[in-house]
Amino acid sequence: MTRMRARLLMLHVLVLALLAVLAVRLWQVQVVRGQEFVTRATETRTRTVIVPAVRGQILDSSGRPLVRNKTALVVSVDRTQLSRMPDGGLAVLKKLSAVLGRPVKDLQQRIRPCGPGVGKPCWTGSPYQPVPLDEKVDTREALQILERQEEFPGVTAEIHSVRQYPGGRAGAQMLGYLQPVTEAELEKREGLKAAFSGVDLVGRDGLEYVYDQALRGKAGLRRVQVDRMGKPLGVEAQTTPVPGDHLVTSIDARVQAVVEKAVNKAMKNAPGADGGAGVVLDARTGRVVALASSPGYDPEIWAGGISARGYQWLMSEKSGKPLVSRAINGQFAPGSTFKVTSVTSMLRAGYPLKGTYTCPGSYTVGGRAFNNFRGIGLGTLTLHTALVKSCDTIFYRSSYEQYLKDGGRTPKKKPKEIFANVARQFGFGKPTGIDLPGESAGRIPDRAWKKNLWNQTSATNCERSRKGYPEVKDRARAEFLKRLALENCEEGFLLRPGDAANFSIGQGDVLVTPLQLARAYMALVSDGKVRSPRIGWAQVRPDGKVVKTIPVPVVGKLPLTEKERLYIKNALSQVAADGTAAGAFSGWPMDKIRVGGKTGTAEVWGKRDTSWFASFAPTKNPQYVVVAMISQGGMGGSTAAPAVREIYEGIYGIKQRAAVPGGRLTTKLPKFAPDGTVIRR
Repeated sequence: MTRMRARLLMLHVLVLALLAVLAVRLWQVQVVRGQEFVTRATETRTRTVIVPAVRGQILDSSGRPLVRNKTALVVSVDRTQLSRMPDGGLAVLKKLSAVLGRPVKDLQQRIRPCGPGVGKPCWTGSPYQPVPLDEKVDTREALQILERQEEFPGVTAEIHSVRQYPGGRAGAQMLGYLQPVTEAELEKREGLKAAFSGVDLVGRDGLEYVYDQALRGKAGLRRVQVDRMGKPLGVEAQTTPVPGDHLVTSIDARVQAVVEKAVNKAMKNAPGADGGAGVVLDARTGRVVALASSPGYDPEIWAGGISARGYQWLMSEKSGKPLVSRAINGQFAPGSTFKVTSVTSMLRAGYPLKGTYTCPGSYTVGGRAFNNFRGIGLGTLTLHTALVKSCDTIFYRSSYEQYLKDGGRTPKKKPKEIFANVARQFGFGKPTGIDLPGESAGRIPDRAWKKNLWNQTSATNCERSRKGYPEVKDRARAEFLKRLALENCEEGFLLRPGDAANFSIGQGDVLVTPLQLARAYMALVSDGKVRSPRIGWAQVRPDGKVVKTIPVPVVGKLPLTEKERLYIKNALSQVAADGTAAGAFSGWPMDKIRVGGKTGTAEVWGKRDTSWFASFAPTKNPQYVVVAMISQGGMGGSTAAPAVREIYEGIYGIKQRAAVPGGRLTTKLPKFAPDGTVIRR
């Protein structure tokens, strides 16, 4: 009996101890850590979902879509969930491969994260973001995935908004493309991480990049109640996403199509041509009407992730590197189109505007003969006729004379370098500042540039002058290169007489982009003001309200009086009728629409000449400035000038329907209905 009581006593003590422990634990849970567990419980039963905003459209000057949205079924994979599976998700990818009709290896490559040593395709986005594998699936394929979710864990098929390009290849480099947000961007770009939806894309090039923030809009938030298994029970709170603004541009889609066609045709007709560009500016405002580069590509190649083969093609020499915009990145010697700066330089150096100048077949500069085109002398000319007939020797002489005044090979302490400095005032040698990324600066070679180049290359040149070029099979060329290396080794820091002569006709080390040349001619034939061209015209909300207009800034002024500027403009107005472009414009109705301009044929070592024509029309009150450039296209009058003629034919409707009825560009933004649709004018 005593033993029984002892056992009961021990049992009572044990029960009391357990109750005491439970009481203490309950006190800790409810009092000490009560608020912490309440917060955790709340987090457990709610999920925050970021709802991406609809991206704004990119429209032309009349409201036609250049880039718009379309809905598509997108199949995506959560690579984090797959990685947790015993086989790394291989079984799931095999089943998905059968549904999508794609090799398993291709799917594996698309979901692997990009990094050092990882080739394309790969995933550039966040590791926590679902990876889109296919943006062109049909309903049948999507249903196979959705109806058998137990066989496709981590795989979703949802409707998303994707980009569509109604113009196809037209203006691809200008418009840009979208790619997933990277982890680095989430950390660097303030406000982006908080609004990251997991399926967001950002602009990677062109207008999509420059105006990304406005186009992207503001994501919404949705707090969803879920049970302990994660099944949605209802929406607790919701913030509606704010759609992105539409970007209205000054591009005219019809003119863009005309320019693309003309440049491609010119390249096709010039055997050996490897690139081309066409630029059309509104001479009154400085806005861009068309910007074309060839070869081009279809921007939809980026949709759903680019394949290894597609990426290699975009970057290959064989394809002509179509990602590069020849209009703003291509740097070429401008040839005789550059002579407008040389005439201006002569005037600033004191040469008389209405003087006469001899144009011999050749002129000796520093002991070397520099020839006119085909060595033909043209007698005594005015500066007006020198531009129309494109005399070289007049400019060789004036540039050489100024070179000698600056001290020649032993320059003065502060040389004037009139020709180089005037060229810079025309906007050459620096980016135009257009609203596109990655613009090239071109090159205006002066004494400082020459010295910097020598500092960078002298060691290599000196070594080559000793070792030569054994890898070059052509003996004569190898010997020439060795002599050139020796010359550059010993005195490459000097600006030579020949450098000055070549500069005056846009040859030698001078490089410009087609946009820079168009900008310079626009200033020359309008009001003398140098502007920074703009493609963006206005940001407009989806309901049609204008958020802001985008101005075209004035960034400089030509070093010309009004009388001098009109003199040069009048000379250029005769080139297409009686000068070097007369053949290309034979039969053109000059009495109705007079075209002015300047041809350029720039020599390139080891290649065919670069063909240029810089133009404006109508000459009396210019509306358009049109520049065409064909790399390895031959003479300016035979390749680029006919391309420009074709562009004007399309604009004005010569023997075809006019791209711009009446030839007058619109000066008013398109009108929008309250629902955001464009009211056609």
